[in-house]
Amino acid sequence: MHELSIVRALLRQVGRVAGAHGGGPVRRVTVRLGPLSGVEPALLAQAFPKACAGTAAAGAELVIESVPVRVQCRACGHVDEAAPNRLRCPACGCAETVLVGGDELLLVSVDLEGRLNV
Repeated sequence: MHELSIVRALLRQVGRVAGAHGGGPVRRVTVRLGPLSGVEPALLAQAFPKACAGTAAAGAELVIESVPVRVQCRACGHVDEAAPNRLRCPACGCAETVLVGGDELLLVSVDLEGRLNV
């Protein structure tokens, strides 16, 4: 399960953020996850507590915010949501689109004990 290595990398980033804000126990980690990120949300959630054991994030809550796939049409310029397996422009049907969202895995916020959203 590559989600475990992803969570470990995420926790390194969480540790840097927490350290920059005085450290302390991590209570919540919020991430933004797109369907084309290559990460399975359920497996990420399952790996999170295992990777957190023995760290400042032990017992922390993982919040996963899902984001839709978004494309921009090269022909008409329209930007809209699209199905992960159908990246055509919803407005004109053109197949020449540019992915502008839905492939991300972003650390949105880290809530530390006594502080919110750092």
